[in-house]
Amino acid sequence: MIRRVHLRPRRLGPPPDDEPPGKPPQNPPPPTWWQRWGTPVLLAVLLLLMFGPSLAGDRPTSLSYSAFSARLDAGRVKSVTIDEHGGLSGKLTDGKSFTSRVPTAIGAGDLQQRLRAEKVRIDATRSGGFGSFLLGLLPFALVIGFFLWFGRRAGGGLPGGAGGFGRVKAEVIEAERPTTRFADVAGYEGVKREIEEVVDFLRDPGRYAAAGAEPPRGVIMVGPPGTGKTLFARAVAGEAQVPFLSVTGSSFVEMFVGVGASRVRDLFADARKRAPSIVFIDEIDAIGGRRGGTMPGGGNEEREQTLNQLLAELDGFDQSSGIVVLAATNRPETLDPALLRPGRFDRQVVVPLPSRAERAAILAVHARGKHLDAGVDLERVARATPGFSGADLHNLLNEAAINAVRDDRTTITARDVDTARDRLLLGRRDTSNALLPDERRSVAVHESGHALLAALCENADPVAKVTILPAGMALGVTEQLPEAERHLYSTAYLTDLLTVRLGGRAAELVVFGQGSTGAADDLAGATRLAARMVREFGMSPRLGPVGYGSTTQNYLGDGPDETAPRPYSERTQQLVDEEVARLLREAEARAVRLLGEHRAALDRLADVLVRQETVDGSAVADALRAESALPGPVNGVPARDG
Repeated sequence: MIRRVHLRPRRLGPPPDDEPPGKPPQNPPPPTWWQRWGTPVLLAVLLLLMFGPSLAGDRPTSLSYSAFSARLDAGRVKSVTIDEHGGLSGKLTDGKSFTSRVPTAIGAGDLQQRLRAEKVRIDATRSGGFGSFLLGLLPFALVIGFFLWFGRRAGGGLPGGAGGFGRVKAEVIEAERPTTRFADVAGYEGVKREIEEVVDFLRDPGRYAAAGAEPPRGVIMVGPPGTGKTLFARAVAGEAQVPFLSVTGSSFVEMFVGVGASRVRDLFADARKRAPSIVFIDEIDAIGGRRGGTMPGGGNEEREQTLNQLLAELDGFDQSSGIVVLAATNRPETLDPALLRPGRFDRQVVVPLPSRAERAAILAVHARGKHLDAGVDLERVARATPGFSGADLHNLLNEAAINAVRDDRTTITARDVDTARDRLLLGRRDTSNALLPDERRSVAVHESGHALLAALCENADPVAKVTILPAGMALGVTEQLPEAERHLYSTAYLTDLLTVRLGGRAAELVVFGQGSTGAADDLAGATRLAARMVREFGMSPRLGPVGYGSTTQNYLGDGPDETAPRPYSERTQQLVDEEVARLLREAEARAVRLLGEHRAALDRLADVLVRQETVDGSAVADALRAESALPGPVNGVPARDG
């Protein structure tokens, strides 16, 4: 399917939070021989003690007294052992073992005479006794001791639950260890000012006490993944030079009810011992979700008990004790309101996606240690990556370095960066281009329609590149780069965006007289945009100024739940469908009209794409300029020199 990519500021970012730059983690010492093989060897010994006797040889055959008597008369009994209760055991002349029992009425006297007559060796034993009792209990005692030892080893030998399960496994970073500072975090000056007050309080709490001000008890950082929330927490610990207790929300919850609450108590008890200190809970939504779920039982009850204990601990410690709780989440809409009220988490700091200037600063940080060619302009790369998070930018330069290594180079060029960006956005590019000749022509016409309409529509973003080389699931791509990052979108801009989205299908209708399946992705994107214009943005005259969109910021990009009940009637839904169809029909009609008026430019650009496969925005401007013989730029794209 043909995909058109429109680069504009994203609200999302799939990678995880940035890791702080600093010294690499210390590798743990290799395990000793006993640590590696002690448990398997001990388990093997226990199994040998329990089942070894039965596996060491043949199991003795149980004979009735009549069968034993017959073998005795036949001279086949070699030896017997008789206990005080009439139990018999022994061996036959063929070496096989047997067991039997002497009937009480017969007695052992007559049997003894018969055994002597057959010259059978006779032994006597005494059953029972305290020693035999202890010997029988030895395997069970060893099994119990093994599980106790294993439980203490798993829990670190700590109290608070079975085998130490009740103790939270928090990573404690002491004052001399943090190396991350605010200087290591590029950009985000507003976020730094918000959090610097926490550092100032931990350094000099007397200033706040003198003014009668109470420091923030807790600070929660929210934002898209990859924006550096964990990095900010480590920078706070590094700047404050205090112990930093880091733990994830998922580490509180176990299969046993009550373990999570015990771990919360243990965490805050440890923080009080190390005060002043910082407690950082990453992914707090794992335990801080809204209470009152309808599913009773273990997991849900355990999570709610853990949350209740966390709320109690946040209320319980003295503010003068020097404990500050930091938390981070990508899903603030799922948190319990009681967790976010003042007095618990007093301050909510939003860590957004970086702006253009911040992206340039972040790229400069991640470019340390890499050899960049003189032609790599980080400002241009920052402009070409709207909506990228810090983790995305780190991955971008890493992919560019890998691309340079593939070509046996150590210097990263601008082409490497462009290739890495296309790979992250679209997937691996297929340079072989195995399209059929008619498909190749169709893709060129399709992408030419997108590019020409982007140049013809006044409010559309300029075209940066057009290619018909397949990448990922897309057979062709038209990339647009905004001249400035937008935060508000007018009706005129969205209308032009709809027209450009449908430009590929319109070009196929103009040139071939019919559409193709290549426009499926364009149609889906245009339909979603038109539906939001009608339902959320109030841009439909028939529906009026109403908005049915969610007001909750969702940083993970989950779409609306189609199974959830709509806040409007079926009649309103029918009206929404009619307005969406109207917007799409009008946008397609406008695209067909504009491309029909500039058919010569469309054919010229399609021919260039068939020959060159990839062109930049100046080729689009040249095609329009050659048709109209007009000098000057076309929609922000200057004429190409030479």
